[in-house]
Amino acid sequence: MKPSGRATIADVAEAAGVSKATVSRFLNHRERLLSPDIAARVETAIAALGFTPNPMAQALSLGRSRLIGLIVADITNPYSVAVLRGAEKACQDAGYLVVLFNLGNEFGREREAIDALAGYKVDGFILNTLGRGAGVVDAVTMHGKPAVLVDRRHAGMEADFVSLDNAGAMAQACEHLVAGGWRELLYITEPQQGVSTRRERSSAFLDCAATHAADGVAGEIFESEEGEPDALDVALRALGERAAAARPGRRPAVVAGNAVVTLRVAAAMTRLGWRFGEHLGFVGFDDTEWAPLVGPGLSTIEQPTDAIGRAAAASLIDRLRGFEGPARQQLLPGRLMVRGSSLA
Repeated sequence: MKPSGRATIADVAEAAGVSKATVSRFLNHRERLLSPDIAARVETAIAALGFTPNPMAQALSLGRSRLIGLIVADITNPYSVAVLRGAEKACQDAGYLVVLFNLGNEFGREREAIDALAGYKVDGFILNTLGRGAGVVDAVTMHGKPAVLVDRRHAGMEADFVSLDNAGAMAQACEHLVAGGWRELLYITEPQQGVSTRRERSSAFLDCAATHAADGVAGEIFESEEGEPDALDVALRALGERAAAARPGRRPAVVAGNAVVTLRVAAAMTRLGWRFGEHLGFVGFDDTEWAPLVGPGLSTIEQPTDAIGRAAAASLIDRLRGFEGPARQQLLPGRLMVRGSSLA
């Protein structure tokens, strides 16, 4: 008789007249250890009881939780959300679930996050962390779990790495502005210290400006701090003044390091009474849903966030399935989305 509630392995074992260990062997596709008669009895009992195995219990019995820990630096950053979606879809397709830990841009929580997720017995980590210090490296090493880094490198950590091709993407943005006649350029980034992505973009920006110095292109970098709008206003005014002082008609333009900086620049433009594409040329990293709606439309570098998330998940799952090769690097190309903010 079919038991009330959800059938268990014990119910199947009783109905088939075998032990629970025998049912477990059948469920784990080890039928070769059973006689055809016993395997048939277990299969019949499973069908009669409508038994479905608990995936988590199965995984734990094999020493795997089928959980992947995903740590992001800041869940309010559109980039992190988009990468999370791609990684989560790829994990689900492969039969894994994602457990998320948001650092909230708090550097001191990186090790706490890894320790907490390790407590849930995750099989591995996808890390989009702050990229500072040795805490992450030490924690991952201690727990002995495979990890994949997204967007930000960690000094001394040999792990698979997936990111935008920052140098190539910055070259697209800078070359586009130069071709459009913008000559006084300012790259606005969040603080660079210890964050590999920001340093890579800054270096590529300065390389581009130096390449075009003979054409009259000048480039500077400004680090925008959260909660300091006055400093950003001063930096933009100084940019405009440098352009005007150089010669009449010399036009200033900004490259913004991410969507967070883009919002800060847009707010500053409102405070200054400036208009994109007229008073200031603009290209920003991250193509958000609202970028086409601001002013004449904001030109952006579209990051392949879904592909980055999926590639990170696929790389980690390769490791979980036994791949033991050297650390791999995947740099995916960005796409320039031209709108009115960067056109003459």
